Amino acid sequence: MPALIWMLLGFIFVNNPHQIWAAEKSLIYKIDIKNEIDNRTRIYLSKGLSEARLLKADAVLIHMNTYGGLVDAADSMRTAILYSPIPVSVFIDNNAASAGALISIAAKNIYMRKGANIGAATVVSQTGEAMPDKYQSYMRSMIRSTAEAHGKDTIIQGNDTIYKWKRDPLIAEAMVDERTVVPLLTDSGKVLTFTAEEAVRWGYCDGIAESVDDVITKHMGYQDYEIKSYEPSWIDNIKGFLMNPVAQSLLIIIIIGGIYFEMQTPGIGFPSGAAILAAILYFFPLYIEGLAANWEIIVFVVGILLMLVEIFILPGFGVAGISGIVFIVSGLTMALLNNTNFNFEQVSGAEAGRASLTVLMGIGIGFALMIWISDRIGHKGIFRKIALVTDLEEAVSTPSLMSLVGKEGTAATVLRPSGKVLIDGEIYDGVSVQDFIEKGSPIKVVRFENAQVYVQAIRR
Repeated sequence: MPALIWMLLGFIFVNNPHQIWAAEKSLIYKIDIKNEIDNRTRIYLSKGLSEARLLKADAVLIHMNTYGGLVDAADSMRTAILYSPIPVSVFIDNNAASAGALISIAAKNIYMRKGANIGAATVVSQTGEAMPDKYQSYMRSMIRSTAEAHGKDTIIQGNDTIYKWKRDPLIAEAMVDERTVVPLLTDSGKVLTFTAEEAVRWGYCDGIAESVDDVITKHMGYQDYEIKSYEPSWIDNIKGFLMNPVAQSLLIIIIIGGIYFEMQTPGIGFPSGAAILAAILYFFPLYIEGLAANWEIIVFVVGILLMLVEIFILPGFGVAGISGIVFIVSGLTMALLNNTNFNFEQVSGAEAGRASLTVLMGIGIGFALMIWISDRIGHKGIFRKIALVTDLEEAVSTPSLMSLVGKEGTAATVLRPSGKVLIDGEIYDGVSVQDFIEKGSPIKVVRFENAQVYVQAIRR
């Protein structure tokens, strides 16, 4: 009798193993992508997939509602989805436009809410205008290869064997390029965007659902399950914020501004500190995420050292200064690229263009802003309160200082162009009206203005 019972239990286990362990629920790991596609959402997806693997989740479900974003971030995200050891599905809860469409096509299964849309993946600039064809070409290739990655279905019709794409690459391309013609679907002149019903008909949606529970139970086939959602940490949020192109441009502005103002004032003070802090905030998240390599940071540091040589050792603007600028720009730009050491083959044109634009915009705006502020400090608007001008002139003995015009003395410090000068045994704030002046060089006062004496070097 006991032997018969054990045989019966063995038969039940072999045919229905899940009934023996009914208490164990399936784990569905959910990741929300409901913002612009950028480095922050890329970090969220990467961390979420890693945590899903650690928890040995049965499936990953991306809950999506986005109008798109950065192409390079979307490329990284679609690659992570394609090669995930855990099957990844996506539930489009309203929108999967542009970069969102690329990420969705990478998922094993696509589910959509009624009224949702997917498509319109043309690469555009920040102003909404279509980018040049070299950017569109890369996006066309990338979205085609993503659709092709899902392979083909084998269909037997009589004696014929037909191979049909699970997701037609030509349809994916039509979401990018309005010139692409898909027979019976779209003519040239219109970028393709699917509704939920259209996506089902053309193989770009595996089912329509009204909720996450609907997706999991009716389409994914899990009845007894639990959901674990990815919760970004405050560190992830900070890293994502600092890796936003706007924040990166702002940090570059501070770096450039700090260097500029340090060149205008004697000694090392607040401008240097601001530039160093901005540089740390710029490179730290990129280094942590593996984008900025040690050598790229070293290139930037060498550029800073060359600028310091230009400021303190070789006054003027020559080889050291120009080389310093080249190294600084190179270090800032390469840190944004997803290259491996000195191999840039995997860096797309869109990624390189965005990196260059971010750095050049930051530098350009930084220089323009610093010159604008310099022109107004102590003179116009709110900047009158930053430096003393009229009141100081009235408070000091103006006639005695005016009498310094024409007198000779020596540079008590390096003037680059500001510094200290020694005249008749007294120290005054001085500004060079021409080149930088070395400490100890003979000088002559040419005018007095804003409580400062303006001097030029005496050539003998």
